[in-house]
Amino acid sequence: MAKRSEGGIKLIATNRKAYHEYHIEDTFEAGIALVGSEVKSVAAGKVSLTDAYCRVENGEMWVHNMHIAPYEPAARFGHEPRRKRKLLLHKWEIERLGSKAEQKGYTIIPLRLYFRNGKAKLEIGLARGKRKYDKREAIRQRDIERELRREMRG
Repeated sequence: MAKRSEGGIKLIATNRKAYHEYHIEDTFEAGIALVGSEVKSVAAGKVSLTDAYCRVENGEMWVHNMHIAPYEPAARFGHEPRRKRKLLLHKWEIERLGSKAEQKGYTIIPLRLYFRNGKAKLEIGLARGKRKYDKREAIRQRDIERELRREMRG
């Protein structure tokens, strides 16, 4: 479910898998164009960013494969759960992200979905894929930190 945090931000969903699979180089905040039933479903927290990715098409940024569950009361007038959705960014941001994403090994992925002052926002990141040994090292470091915290408490 959604969590309220500082600065009028109501966190809806995070892409935890992204932080494991990728090195996040840069982040941007983008507005997202949603239809009414999608806004209701997002507010209810029925969103998955797990397999989503962003792509520049004809000078516009689009998020693909982001799942927003259908809103039951709007069944007849509902929406397609995995349709592509337009992201609202400045032209210079789109050009910068698009040129970086064309480089080998880079991709644009959604990291967090939240409401800021009543508007749905998507935090997207320019990411570079991790190697297998990088993932193992990250898991090892996390385990060491967990053990240290456990010993400090006990």
